[in-house]
Amino acid sequence: MATAGNDRKIDYIEFNVTDIARAKAFYGSAFDWTFTDYGPEYSEFQDGRLTGGFTTLAPVKAAGGPLVILFADDLEDAVARVEKAGGRIVKPIFPFPGGRRFQFADPDGYELGVWSDR
Repeated sequence: MATAGNDRKIDYIEFNVTDIARAKAFYGSAFDWTFTDYGPEYSEFQDGRLTGGFTTLAPVKAAGGPLVILFADDLEDAVARVEKAGGRIVKPIFPFPGGRRFQFADPDGYELGVWSDR
């Protein structure tokens, strides 16, 4: 049950993916996420703060939509981990007011960002 402090906050994110094992391998390698499987068509992820899921129950629609942005203490290390895990950098590190960020595409084509205040 959600608490009052979580009212009107993002609580869960789901990604439609073509291959759950591939999604788990990518995000586990790049960001150390952990997973709980709920059958062959659904796996929940935990990033240490937020919970979400990967599902094959709907088609992948990677283009458009909201940009999910992750935080990293070390942005250069995050770039290296994303690339090593099989992600593609679509916007190299760039400054913005308050920090720096880059954007990448995961193996299904979803574009996410990673930012740091360092």
